[in-house]
Amino acid sequence: MRVLVLGGDGFCGWPTSLHLSDKGHEVVIVDNLSRRNIDNELEVNSLTPIQPMSTRLKAWQELSGKEIEFLRFDVAEHYHRLLSVLREWRPDVVVHFAEQRAAPYSMKSSWHKRYTVSNNLNATNNLLAAIVESGLDIHVVHLGTMGVYGYGTAGMKIPEGYLKVKLETDEGKTIEQEILYPPNPGSIYHMTKTQDQLLFAYYAKNDKIRVTDLHQGIVWGTQTEQTVLDERLINRFDYDGDYGTVLNRFLMQAAVHYPLTVHGTGGQTRAFINIQDTVRCIELAISTPPERGERVRILNQMTETHRVRDLAKIVAEITGAEIDHVDNPRNEDAENELYVENRQLLSLGLEPITLAEGLLKEVTEIAEKYAHRCDLDKVPARSLWRRPAES
Repeated sequence: MRVLVLGGDGFCGWPTSLHLSDKGHEVVIVDNLSRRNIDNELEVNSLTPIQPMSTRLKAWQELSGKEIEFLRFDVAEHYHRLLSVLREWRPDVVVHFAEQRAAPYSMKSSWHKRYTVSNNLNATNNLLAAIVESGLDIHVVHLGTMGVYGYGTAGMKIPEGYLKVKLETDEGKTIEQEILYPPNPGSIYHMTKTQDQLLFAYYAKNDKIRVTDLHQGIVWGTQTEQTVLDERLINRFDYDGDYGTVLNRFLMQAAVHYPLTVHGTGGQTRAFINIQDTVRCIELAISTPPERGERVRILNQMTETHRVRDLAKIVAEITGAEIDHVDNPRNEDAENELYVENRQLLSLGLEPITLAEGLLKEVTEIAEKYAHRCDLDKVPARSLWRRPAES
């Protein structure tokens, strides 16, 4: 198939692009390199050395014999360029990663909130509007987030996107419906993903666009079967307080003998998925598209749940690191339960990679190898979800 990957230079987009190319799909990447520019803004780099895009693509062609084309433009701003690409290249699938992906970054300031809303919502709406205007039957596969659900449950498994409800009319009749699970975003970033849901629902209903929305858990790990082939292909390893995911941060902190920073009690339960499973899930979603006219297909793209403090204990036992409980910058409950339904991906053939000492050691080895690139000043999470209390 012809697959257009929007945001194909990022943490999930790059390994996905290589994986799909390796599986025989014809891949074109669109990216405005905004994630690299954010590194400049935050004055922090990936722990792993990320090569220029031309170097990455040349290395992939040398190793695989396969070519990935790269187009640099901003999907959120350059609508007509996007429309032209769709009309000229006629992709079967568009994989949509072209959104600012970090909750802490979205909460840094008013500017960051406005940027995240403008970038994420315009990118999604531009893509959907362009597909309609092109007249093409294109399947959209979107990387969403488990965070649209919030983190509290009523003792039930969070369903995959839709909730069955019963309503009583004034006449005493009972009406059964399925609605989108009520969103409960915890940040501006998560809020944009809840708005994505409504955009997808509208365009699927009104214009019959085929959409698969993957509500992904927190990603851990760095390398995939393809990125490990050559250091020029290596994937990002973010460890800073804005972009570093919790488990990767713990493993990096252990590698540089920095106490594991557990926010609050560490009783926050989160959903997790390994980066290798992320790329496999995208492939499964591409190979099993919904029918035209079907409602948006929503899958919970996660494999397991853990409390943050339990993750810290696992890493501490493996590495001997100390654990440091620090103030939680987020506006959330100190403790929560999380039960998640994920049967659809399992039924499609996903065989999950779960946390195991051997796999954690693989990530630890990456962290240790590049520990000299770490800037310890960037480790603490400093983006606050609310104003500090006035004295």
